[in-house]
Amino acid sequence: MDPIEARTRFHALREAEGPVTAAELDQIWAALATVRPEEILGEWRGGEFVTGHPLNGTLEKAGWYGKTFTSVHDAKPLICRGADGELYSDRELGKGEASLWTVEFRGESTATMVYDGQPVFDHFKRVDDATLMGVMNVKGVPADGPFFYFFLERAAGSGGASAAGPGRGA
Repeated sequence: MDPIEARTRFHALREAEGPVTAAELDQIWAALATVRPEEILGEWRGGEFVTGHPLNGTLEKAGWYGKTFTSVHDAKPLICRGADGELYSDRELGKGEASLWTVEFRGESTATMVYDGQPVFDHFKRVDDATLMGVMNVKGVPADGPFFYFFLERAAGSGGASAAGPGRGA
């Protein structure tokens, strides 16, 4: 699969209703370009691919909005929307926050969010200028998965400003 076909297929699967196979997402992932941590700073809205992974639906129940990368040393993996409609960093659910590193995954070095309080890595590749594909890798998961697949879309007006809101989730 070439990069153009991968982007086209990615967007079709993102819009499709119903389950997606991990094998198809892996083919798309393999064709996408890697990114550097500095290239993905800002606020991102998130969504997941339904693959039958045990985490499917969990983030939605928690009110997950997306992720905010203020700097490489200040990443908020679980920006959620509270009952009052305000966005906050759910540090309890995430067991802290995170930082961005360049980490090798499947033979390629790419931007990866490393969680502070748990053995979780979110690897990212570029779909286009405003979209990232993510693969969550957790300690103990075999090299062939199962992985949690998700996507991030750059929020309007995002340029590194935090969406965490004052004093939330501390």
